Amino acid sequence: MPEILFYHLEYSPLERALPALLEKVLERGWRAVVEVGGAERLEALDNSLWTYSEEGFLPHGLAQEEGVADQPVVLTADGDNPNGAGVRFFVDRAVPRSGDGYERLCYIFSGHDPDAVAEAREAWKALREGNALTYWQQDENGRWKKKD
Repeated sequence: MPEILFYHLEYSPLERALPALLEKVLERGWRAVVEVGGAERLEALDNSLWTYSEEGFLPHGLAQEEGVADQPVVLTADGDNPNGAGVRFFVDRAVPRSGDGYERLCYIFSGHDPDAVAEAREAWKALREGNALTYWQQDENGRWKKKD
């Protein structure tokens, strides 16, 4: 049974929140795949992971690139898992439907998008039976606070 974490963005954009979460995944020696809701956002997210910090970058690749199986983080607009990741992120309106094959799912949605909030509620209802779900919301400093 995978652990499923819902991250409710309130104060910082995805481009700032996602790199910090991915860094934690890599610190633990895990691999991640990030599913984006549409192919048009792949390039923008790809660029932000290369440039989000002056001190470094997140090693990653796009699912359609050669050699992507060796990347610790892969961005995709499909349901594939080209790097054998144990952690899957769902961003930009990509919605988890099942946790099969993963240790952890991370669903990140914007609190400023009513449709995304509605989708998150539906995903929570659909996934709560038989899974361990937790809900995290950003505080005004961009830190994650676990909510009951």
